[in-house]
Amino acid sequence: SCCSFQVLLKSDAPTGDVLLDETLRHIKATETAETVQTWIELLTGETWNPFKLQYQLRNVRERLAKALVEKGILTTEKQNFLLFDMTTHPVSNASEKQRLLKRLQESVLERWVNDPQRMERRTLALLVLAHASDVLENVFASLADDKYDVAMNRTKDLLDMDPEVEAAKAKGTEMIWAVLAAFNK
Repeated sequence: SCCSFQVLLKSDAPTGDVLLDETLRHIKATETAETVQTWIELLTGETWNPFKLQYQLRNVRERLAKALVEKGILTTEKQNFLLFDMTTHPVSNASEKQRLLKRLQESVLERWVNDPQRMERRTLALLVLAHASDVLENVFASLADDKYDVAMNRTKDLLDMDPEVEAAKAKGTEMIWAVLAAFNK
């Protein structure tokens, strides 16, 4: 199945993004190829495997938040919870958030292509990640009821497709479908 596909490194050329480059180094350093599911667990810190600790990304959530703060998308605040303070990262750039929501809404409404092979890869990836993050309902929450229903139904149809079949159809989207399969598992 797709989520058991092994990740094979095609190029280790630097991307300019610290976390991506560190990920590439980890993938390159593995003795045997790991599956998409294993990499998701390692790179998100959702697993603790003593034999693979060297491949885990350290403090990945904090580092991602810091990068978004540096880009002006998030801000950093301290919130007090009775016995302890906690650092939070609320959105500081509402227009950027709205632009992203509008892009995803339009992709399943006005710009709906009814064929994942013709869908722009970044948009397909965003829809898959929004689904995996359980925020799709929030993405469509501002829509009128009829449009909300259309958006949710189209997205459900898209996400219910067979990842293995779709990955085989469209070169360059294999990883997107493999990630979907891993989260649907």
